[in-house]
Amino acid sequence: MASGWAADGAVQDQIDSTVDDAVQRARQALGHGESEQYCQECGEAIPLARRQALQGVRYCLNCQNALDKKHAAGSLYNRRGSKDSQLR
Repeated sequence: MASGWAADGAVQDQIDSTVDDAVQRARQALGHGESEQYCQECGEAIPLARRQALQGVRYCLNCQNALDKKHAAGSLYNRRGSKDSQLR
């Protein structure tokens, strides 16, 4: 099917790229290594139960929630361009 300037399969490529980006962000969010004893953001002590439950914890619960909200706000927009921007 002809779609103007877009190559065949461009829509699927865009979908694949969006999924790949989400997978990469999820992998980066996984903890690695030993957990910190103190939050890297505010300096408060991270509870022992949190450090034992999650590997590689770097932030207290409040700071982690704030970071998650910040990242979630930007993850809904496809940076590679929307259909509206391609029509202009």
